[in-house]
Amino acid sequence: MTKIDLFSGFLGAGKTTLIKKLIAEAYTGEKLVIIENEFGDISIDGGFLQEAGVQIREMNAGCICCSLVGDFKTALLQVYRDYAPDRILIEPSGVGKLSDVIRAVEGGGEADLVLNGCTTVVDAKKCKMYMKNFGEFFNDQLQYAKTIVLSHTDSLSEEKINDCIALLKEKNSRALVVTTPWNLLTGKQILEAMERPQDPLLETEVCPVCGEEHGHHHEGDGCCDHEHGHHHGAHCDHGEHHHDADCTCGHHHHGDGHHHHADEVFVSWGKETASRYTREHLKEILDALSDEHRFGTVLRAKGIVAGETEWFHFDYTPGEADIRTGTPAVTGRLCVIGSGLQEDALEALFG
Repeated sequence: MTKIDLFSGFLGAGKTTLIKKLIAEAYTGEKLVIIENEFGDISIDGGFLQEAGVQIREMNAGCICCSLVGDFKTALLQVYRDYAPDRILIEPSGVGKLSDVIRAVEGGGEADLVLNGCTTVVDAKKCKMYMKNFGEFFNDQLQYAKTIVLSHTDSLSEEKINDCIALLKEKNSRALVVTTPWNLLTGKQILEAMERPQDPLLETEVCPVCGEEHGHHHEGDGCCDHEHGHHHGAHCDHGEHHHDADCTCGHHHHGDGHHHHADEVFVSWGKETASRYTREHLKEILDALSDEHRFGTVLRAKGIVAGETEWFHFDYTPGEADIRTGTPAVTGRLCVIGSGLQEDALEALFG
């Protein structure tokens, strides 16, 4: 039997960091394969995970829940047959819908492949903003999660964390929410939370039409009075974009009532580069990405680039930038994800 663990989470939530922690502290002794899907042509995270000695099969230039569903099923069966792993870790694109990934996994057709965990990583500091502005994608990742792991709670007040939990519970009351900072937990503790048995008294299902929770039912019982089958995902939380104190995003969702794929809403720009950067210059570049008028709405930027004497790995989400030294790559790579991106301006910014 091969277990499948899904790791969902919006752009920059910390999925890769969590996977690396579990590899180091919880999956020891297991034969692992990771299927990792980037949104965009330039892949970054695969290099981070290869440092842990794990097989990577990358699928780029699209989203796992739309254009690559067919390829994904093929890839899943191929890694199962080629590597016979104890566990397959699947890290979909941050703008993928968890409901579609689950559907693809369950349609794999191999009895020995068992869906084991559905974990969504949520940046506690950006929960409210992403829920309001990208609810169609963000809320789907919440509704179908068995476990929700909060990141960046170490810098938040108790009140802010409780506010975040309340928002999450509105979308998924049955999921276990992990709130303790990761540095205070072992990977084994987090894995135990991911694999805990479902309490039958709390077991519910999410209607794929209305997105509401209903009691567990057996095949043929039905769940609510909707006409089913008009789209392929969970409830679509459309509506006009909300602006408030938590909003740092300029994207608009129009109330057209349609089910969107990620590539209809988000775009990516990236390139390979031999350019060298100083830490100071790289920080200036990442700070500048908050200027929506110049560059569009940047939700995520990441890369591996050369410095004068060392290599830098960087990550950016709205309001936060992280630059650290790391292992060299065969060439520099960077990727920017958002909406309404101004590619010429980004090209000039990164040089």
